[in-house]
Amino acid sequence: MYVADSRGTPAPAVTPEPQAAVPGISPGRRAALAPTVLALGTVSLITDVSSEMVTAVLPLYLVAGLGLSPLGFGLLDGIYNGISALVRLTGGHLGDRLGRHKALAGLGYGLSALCKPLLLLAHTLPAIGAVLALDRTGKGLRTAPRDALISLAAAPEDRGRAFGVHRAMDTAGALIGPLLAFLILRGAADGYDAVFTVSACVAALGVLVLVLFVPGRRTAPGAEPVSLRAAFGLLGLRDLRRISVCALLLGLCTVSDAFVFLLLQRATGIADRWFALLPLGTAAAFFLLALPLGRLADRIGRWRVFLGGHLALLLAYGLLLAGGAGDGHGTVLPYAVLLLHGGFYAATDGVLMAAAAGAVPEEHRGGGLALVQTGQALARFAASLGFGAAWTVWGPRPALAVAAALLAAAAAACALLRPADAMDAGSAESAEPAGARAH
Repeated sequence: MYVADSRGTPAPAVTPEPQAAVPGISPGRRAALAPTVLALGTVSLITDVSSEMVTAVLPLYLVAGLGLSPLGFGLLDGIYNGISALVRLTGGHLGDRLGRHKALAGLGYGLSALCKPLLLLAHTLPAIGAVLALDRTGKGLRTAPRDALISLAAAPEDRGRAFGVHRAMDTAGALIGPLLAFLILRGAADGYDAVFTVSACVAALGVLVLVLFVPGRRTAPGAEPVSLRAAFGLLGLRDLRRISVCALLLGLCTVSDAFVFLLLQRATGIADRWFALLPLGTAAAFFLLALPLGRLADRIGRWRVFLGGHLALLLAYGLLLAGGAGDGHGTVLPYAVLLLHGGFYAATDGVLMAAAAGAVPEEHRGGGLALVQTGQALARFAASLGFGAAWTVWGPRPALAVAAALLAAAAAACALLRPADAMDAGSAESAEPAGARAH
């Protein structure tokens, strides 16, 4: 099998990046995180400021500014969210194949940065679609190599904390970006062009930080060619297969963020002028909880925290179902739902990558993480289409009730199907070959 093949020169072990000893820290306390993790967190923060600036104004720019129809916007939105999922396998396996995760991540960040000024020149649906497709190609190329770099730099027992810090810094950018776009639109005469121009400059800064401050450590190139067969061959690893299946099942039962915010508005009567702030509430909760839940995952087990995040999401669905229409004033429902929604992401996004990193050998780390990410992203895309159809046919409350029931069933199944390594503190390495574990 692909993951068990031993032809060619064996890859040398890539030890976690040494962490500097901090004076005054007792032996029982953890030292500072590896510099690579902090550098990549800074890159993601800067890049997310740039990306979210565009995301915040893109719907209004396309529909109100360029007169794009809702159908045309729906098509572009599908391109924007679907392309990156399909490209992630390529990015992950190219990184493993070449042994150059930083180079692949840099290429992805560079492509996305290039797209920001191109938005100034694109004024038709095909042109805008091509720019967005290129932007999402860049995101797909960089995601798995970046996460592989984080997992290789952190000690196995510290991966939950490392991914928690990275995701918190990434989410800080998601908070800053829309606010910066709002200020630019208010202060600039030609608002949209100003947003795209500033976004391009910020994205270029992110690429510069990656080049200058992220170490260019190499792993030995993989012996197998990059292919879909090689990618799915990684499923011969039992724990990675179980993690992938669980991520797929739970992703199929996850209502997309946009629908959650629409349901929350219906349940509370939040005024339209405040609707744009709802994603910031989720992002703020994600930012505050990512590091604490990452640390908790390292202590009590990553799979427990991962499933706990989905229970938080299930509770949010329950609150939305129980909430009645009102004026939205004097109620804790919006705050509770947004806190649970952000907690769901904090307990699942980085924690899933930390769990998956321990289930795949270092020389195939990028491909393994990409496999999990791709399956989850495609499942959530399918869930969004399914929930939209159910809303159209049955109405919002019955559709949400079905989604909640399916999520509860999927969480119960994944509690039984959990990977063996996740039964302890989640820090065990799955270093043995696939042939010894697959069955």
